[in-house]
This record gives sequence, structure tokens and C-alpha cells, in this order.
Amino acid sequence: MREWGSFVSESMTDVIEVAGAELRNVKRLVADAGEGAWDRFLDWLVDDYFRLEVAGLENIPAEGPAVVVANHSGAWGLDAFVLQKVFARGLARPLRVPAAPLVFRFPVVGAYARKKGAIPLDPTLGMEHLTAGELVGVFPEGISGLEKPFRKRYQLRPFSPGFAVTAVRAGAPVVPVSVIGAEEACPRLGEIPALARLLDLPCFPLTTVFPLPAKWLVTVGEPIPAPPRPESYTARAAAARRLCAASQAAVQALVDRERRRRDTPFW
Repeated sequence: MREWGSFVSESMTDVIEVAGAELRNVKRLVADAGEGAWDRFLDWLVDDYFRLEVAGLENIPAEGPAVVVANHSGAWGLDAFVLQKVFARGLARPLRVPAAPLVFRFPVVGAYARKKGAIPLDPTLGMEHLTAGELVGVFPEGISGLEKPFRKRYQLRPFSPGFAVTAVRAGAPVVPVSVIGAEEACPRLGEIPALARLLDLPCFPLTTVFPLPAKWLVTVGEPIPAPPRPESYTARAAAARRLCAASQAAVQALVDRERRRRDTPFW
């Protein structure tokens, strides 16, 4: 009886192990299919629905570190995915984007973002990647950029200076980028606090169910050189503040200029 019981136990263990392996394989296949579908959906949005135009990619350094700084807008933050798509298509260099933990919580989208260069947000804002000579992309407005009401669209919120501190430490230039179209595609009309609490989100915007077919323009400006790294902490902090202010002014100027290129958001 003990031998028979042992045989049954071992057989059940084998069955459980095989079932577990098959379940993991199914999950991987489903995840891969979901990520592929999301990638194709982004391609369709960029090419056919938003009719994206890109200018100034030649301003991205061909080698060495650089911090790409863009405005953040639209209720759902689609601009981060669109910008990553732009860089993946137009450059032979990956773009590392520090992302809040919330991004990685979403199924499919979180895994897709990680595979395409998103990195966990930390105080250094990708310092190790800059040290390795890579590109790091940031949205210094943070969540507050997505919380702008529609009547204040394209009016940049104050930039958090962390990216400038990192740029000064790494000796990396800052490349300003304007993204036009997200505000009209996903206009923020308000918010639903009850849903935000229920889903444990910073906010739940009131917006259109599906993005509107706004015309998108992504424009890369000329790099702002990083200043020589000062010796003292006080001098480095002052240099970072100046670089932060110059970067925000450059992005706002690009945004204002590019908005004037459109007679209407929907052409």
C-alpha cells in the first residue's frame, strides 16, 4: 500500500508540475499576444489616426548621453508611448524612460513599456544609463502635466528639477521636445475621485472613452549643453536650477511655435 501510495503521490506531483508549466506557457503566450496587439494599435494610432508628423530628430546626439525632456499632456499619458514609438522608429538608439510604479501595474501595457525601455523611477532618474552613454527621456511636469484642465492646455506646469541635477552630474545635454495633439486627443474635462479611490489611482480623469482624432506633431529642438560640473554642492544646485529653467523655457517655446502650425487640431 505504501508503494502504491508513493506512486500515486509522485504521479500527482508530476501532473501538477506539468500543469503548472503549461499554465505558465499559456500566460506567456497570452501576454505576448497582448503586447503585440498593443504595439499594432499604437502603430495604427500614430500613422492613421493621429497622422503624426515628426521634425528635428537630427538634433538627437548620434552618440553619448543626453536627457530628452518633453511636455506631458492628455488625460491618459499616451504621449509617453507615442514618443517612445517615434524614437524607436527614427533612431538606432534606445530611449530609457523612468516610469512611476503605477505604469508597471497595468497588465500588458506595463510589460510592454518595460520591454520598450521604461525603467523604474528612482531619484537618480536614469543616471546609470547616462553614465553608460544612453538616452534618457523624462516628463518633468510629472502627473501634474496630465491633470491640467483643458482650458489650460499646453501651459506647462513647473518642471521638477531632478532631471537637471542628473544632467549636470552626468555632463549630459538636455534635448527639448514638444508634443502637440495629446491635449485634444484625450482632453481632461474633470475627474472622478470615487473611481480613483476604488482603483487606487492618483486620479481618474473624466475624458472621452476613445481618443479623438487630433493631429499630432512631435518636434525635437536643439540641445542645451550641460554646464561644466561645479565643484561645490551649492554651485551644482544653482547650475541645475538654471538648466531646469532654460529647459522649461525651451520646451514651452517649442510648444507655442508648433501649436501655431495647425489651423485646427483636427486636420
